[in-house]
Amino acid sequence: MAEKVHLTEEMFSPAEDNFKEAEKISRPTISFWSDVWRRFKQNKLAMAGFVLIVLLVFMAIFGPYMNGYSYYEQDFAKKNLRPNAEHWFGTDTAGRDLFTRAWYGARISLFIGLMAALIDFIIGVIYGGISAIRGGRTDNLMMRFAEVIYAIPYLLMVILMMVVLDPGILPIIIAMTITGWIPMARLVRGQVLQLKENEYVHAATISGANTNWTLRKHMIPNTMGPISVNLTLTVPTAIFAEATLSFLGLGVPAPQASWGTLTSDALGSILVGNFYQLLIPAILISVTMFAFNVVGDGLQDALDPKLRK
Repeated sequence: MAEKVHLTEEMFSPAEDNFKEAEKISRPTISFWSDVWRRFKQNKLAMAGFVLIVLLVFMAIFGPYMNGYSYYEQDFAKKNLRPNAEHWFGTDTAGRDLFTRAWYGARISLFIGLMAALIDFIIGVIYGGISAIRGGRTDNLMMRFAEVIYAIPYLLMVILMMVVLDPGILPIIIAMTITGWIPMARLVRGQVLQLKENEYVHAATISGANTNWTLRKHMIPNTMGPISVNLTLTVPTAIFAEATLSFLGLGVPAPQASWGTLTSDALGSILVGNFYQLLIPAILISVTMFAFNVVGDGLQDALDPKLRK
């Protein structure tokens, strides 16, 4: 049998008034995008891709001015020079400095890719959001219209547009975005159809919020995760499409240069052993596509709530 314990006053002490300390949050509040950035930084491959993109943009801005040569000036006395101390990437068949032309081409290729992705984003978000939020007959008509346009072969549509319009940067962007916005619209439509059944959307509707306000304040912000991932993957697709068009002779007119036109111009030099003229733009295209793809994968992991720790 346990012994009895005699309680004395010395064994007791009054509780301290520390309610404020008990309610104090020990960790700082982290916003959603701050947490996304924190997790994104932990992905070394995605960060490497992000650094590559920053470096490519930097070189596209400042690269054409680094060695003092113009992208269009021809010097046939220096044609087909291999990379050397004076011409870091060598020269092409017209004696133009390939280092300058490569980074000038980066301007055009990156600009076309970013603008095509931005236009696809704007049209796709608006079209897909309206289609999903309206529903019913409106949704059916809008999506059938999108499917009819999407059924037309992409390359055929682009070639027809390039034939009708004069060659240039703007016609290329228009040609690529005629059907390029449809995948984004489908993505946004699917996301909004799921979100419109959530309780907070019903609560906003019952409170008197109109459809446009609900779409703008609740639904679109909650779809930004998949949209952001799709946007990062659209850029390399557009860059590769521009390179393909330029390779087929439907790109920017001379003397302007893009990575696609550089690869097209280099075809004739392969037969005489000047592989560097094709290798340089091919490497730049590959590095850019790799960088954007790994950034997209890293962003997808960072935005996935199931992987949140």
